Amino acid sequence: MKRFCLYLPLLLLIPFLTKAAPGDVHIAIETRQTALVIRVDKEQTPTIVHLGPKLRNAAEYASIPGNGKRGEDYTGIYNSAYTPAGSRNLLEPAIQVTHADGNPSLDLRYVRHETQNASDGVVLTKVYLKDPQYPFEVTLYYKAYQNEDVIEQWSSIRHTEKKAIVLQKYASANLYIPAQNYYLTHFHGDWANEMNPSEIPLTEGIKILDSKLGTRADLFQPPSFLVSLNQPADEDKGEVIAGTLAWSGNYQLAFEVDPLHNLRIIPGINPYASAYTLAPNTEFTTPAFLFTYSQQGTGGASRSLHRWARKHRIPQGQGNRLTLLNNWEATYFDFNEEKLSTLIKDGKKLGVDLFLLDDGWFGNKYPRNDDHTSLGDWQENAKKLPHGLGYLVKEAESAGIKFGIWLEPEMVSPKSELYEKHPDWVIKLPNRQEYYFRNQLVLDLSNPKVQDFVYEVVNGIMTKNPTLSYIKWDCNAVIYNAYSATNPNQSNLFVDYVQGLYKVVERLRTKYPTLPMMLCSGGGGRVDYGALRYFTEYWPSDNTDGLERVFIQWNYSYFFPSIASCNHVTDWGKQSIKFRTDVAMMGKIGYDIVVSKLTEPELQFSQQALKDYERIKPVIWQGDQFRLASPYTNDIASVLYVSEAKDKAMWFTYLVKNRYKAGSLAPIKLKGLDPDKNYTIQELNVYPGTKSAVNTSTATYSGNYLMTIGFNPQVSTRRESVVLEVNVVK
Repeated sequence: MKRFCLYLPLLLLIPFLTKAAPGDVHIAIETRQTALVIRVDKEQTPTIVHLGPKLRNAAEYASIPGNGKRGEDYTGIYNSAYTPAGSRNLLEPAIQVTHADGNPSLDLRYVRHETQNASDGVVLTKVYLKDPQYPFEVTLYYKAYQNEDVIEQWSSIRHTEKKAIVLQKYASANLYIPAQNYYLTHFHGDWANEMNPSEIPLTEGIKILDSKLGTRADLFQPPSFLVSLNQPADEDKGEVIAGTLAWSGNYQLAFEVDPLHNLRIIPGINPYASAYTLAPNTEFTTPAFLFTYSQQGTGGASRSLHRWARKHRIPQGQGNRLTLLNNWEATYFDFNEEKLSTLIKDGKKLGVDLFLLDDGWFGNKYPRNDDHTSLGDWQENAKKLPHGLGYLVKEAESAGIKFGIWLEPEMVSPKSELYEKHPDWVIKLPNRQEYYFRNQLVLDLSNPKVQDFVYEVVNGIMTKNPTLSYIKWDCNAVIYNAYSATNPNQSNLFVDYVQGLYKVVERLRTKYPTLPMMLCSGGGGRVDYGALRYFTEYWPSDNTDGLERVFIQWNYSYFFPSIASCNHVTDWGKQSIKFRTDVAMMGKIGYDIVVSKLTEPELQFSQQALKDYERIKPVIWQGDQFRLASPYTNDIASVLYVSEAKDKAMWFTYLVKNRYKAGSLAPIKLKGLDPDKNYTIQELNVYPGTKSAVNTSTATYSGNYLMTIGFNPQVSTRRESVVLEVNVVK
């Protein structure tokens, strides 16, 4: 007995230190720098044996041990490529199903795989799995974006059983990663307080991030995260996985450190109240999970996601955007044609591209004079707009700018004609008191009739006003008392709602492929790549205080490119208009101010800032972003955007701590420049009547100098924000 105990540890280790068995299949999903490798053994069990740097010799993937397992895996599937529940699994499953005969078990075995070029630089791999006892199939999809180092993964589920089955859980992906330590950075908040980061070590057990809001992924936390391997996250070095789920409804991100201290990441739709009934011969497709692996810290991961999003996901991601003036803070609900016409002319005077009419323009039986009525009644209010939207569109065009409109077409007010005519179109329990979020209810987009109605709201406005040039699409309520009057499977509602939304915006995007549309939702409540397939930009937060926006925009930038971020200059904060403008320039600038109340120097400054922005915006929108100094650990926040050719850069630095001697006390090292080129540095957005402290347009610096020694932008309590333009010497 003693002899058995002595040799048992060694015997347990032998299977996990050996190479793959002869005949094992290896499926390598590779980008330029990254590889995810699935091994299929003789029992046709698919497991992940590598996620990390790409090997130069693909044949050597077969030499990888069992993913560095540090002991006995009693199940043999801790590192399953898509873990099924109910058979021999002991950990968190990726999929759980109840078959038509009531059997709650599932076993998924490899059938075959195929790889094809989906488009230039994009390789799609499909891995087909099947239960050996039931006509139940799962296909794992891996789309590898070679140049962007991003992998997009999703799954499809299909069966031909005699009756419907019930999907208890249906994740999008199932990653498996070995490391000594794991550090999760996730983000949390609330309305006007979005995207606050928390970094925590992951220990044995499971950490769940989720949302149960129904209409949107986040209000309290987004479906995006960073995982640093071995050491805490660093901007420039270390191994980092950045992940985000492309889904605009309830989600769940599970992070499980297994008994052998390996990390399992299982993202997908939240199974909460969503056991999904799937009929025979019907395919269920999960949302995509997007992730990138970086050995250059969080900065490398961000730049990969930004390049991917601009090229492959966001409409016109490599194109133009419109600067706009919004009337909301100027008028709220109180306006008429004369007042709006004046504001339109103010927009032209300021120098924006477009005037956006916000909430309050609709409803007649129940006029929209506050937020308690009229949602659903999308007809122009005859008292406020007796000549309709068309008159305002022409007013804007006559002034030399474009016109856009605010809509919230998924919602309904209890006091509205729509609610009176179609109470069965509203999500609400028939035997419970109605409970309102922001004085409104949600339309049932799982109902095809409601989908058609929402589509026609937008299509009708566009048909009557074909030169209308922008839509701000809002969504301010969550789903309370979830119940559909028409959906035969109530637990399908949360999923069917989001899929219904996507059907509507897919139709609109197909008909209006170049129409700019802002994704807005009670602040940053819908910032996900599921919705950003259809929307050109998003609203990060209702909080537009310049100082607060430094932090909010900083954290969104881990996952989303600047071209998609709507940053407006408003009167929220106490900072100078220069500070607020400088902060808004780190994305798609807009205005929510009363232009007529600007002083002459403020107006002059704003006009010049917009002229300069028109020239420099390609660098901000399309350049690589480098976060130089974090507002969480410094007196300042500093961000640099460098063009692909490395011939131009835009550098933003802000004071975030207003204490004695706070500021940029030493040079800041730049990143991403060409060390062999010489550059000039010039300050922009210099306020009228002041002089730049760093206007050194006659001096030149090598890229090597700027990245090794650095440059001091001279930020202080007297110069709270500084914008510098860096140009190569030609």
